[in-house]
Amino acid sequence: MSYRYYWEDFPVGHRMDFGGMPVTRDAVIAFARQFDPQPFHVDEDAARDSLFGGLCASGWHTCAMAMRMMCDEYLLESASLGSPGIDSLRWLEPVFPGDTLRVRLEVLESRPMASKPHVGLMRSRWEVRNQHDEPVLTMEGWGMFRRREPATPRSG
Repeated sequence: MSYRYYWEDFPVGHRMDFGGMPVTRDAVIAFARQFDPQPFHVDEDAARDSLFGGLCASGWHTCAMAMRMMCDEYLLESASLGSPGIDSLRWLEPVFPGDTLRVRLEVLESRPMASKPHVGLMRSRWEVRNQHDEPVLTMEGWGMFRRREPATPRSG
C-alpha cells in the first residue's frame, strides 16, 4: 500500500496547524452520557451551578475530537503503526458548546526504532486551541510510523 506520509515526513521541528471542529451541545451531551456522565457534562442546570458555569465537554471528549482532527489531517494517509502511549495530558480550559477547536502539532523528537529498522518513532506535542486561540488541551506522546526507506542492518 502506498501512503502519503511516512516517518521521514515528520522531522524534528515540523509543525502543522489544522482542524476547525465545531463543538455542539448535542455532541457534548451524547459523548458524556456514554463515557463521562458527570452532571456538568450532561445537565445544563447542574452545569450552571458548577465550577464551569455552564455545560462543558468532557476532557476525554476533547481528546477524542483532537484525535479525529489528526486522523482527518494526516493519520489516515500515513503509514502510522499506532502509538505506545501519551507521556503527558493537560486540560487547560473548559470546552463549551459553540467553541471551535483547532490542533497545533509540533515534532519534538524523531529517531529510528533500534529493534525494528522499518519503524521510526516520533515524539510530538499537540496543542488544542479554541476560536479565541486559547490553548484548552496539551498532550505529548509518541507515534510509530513505517519508514519509507528502512535502515539496513550492518554486518560485522
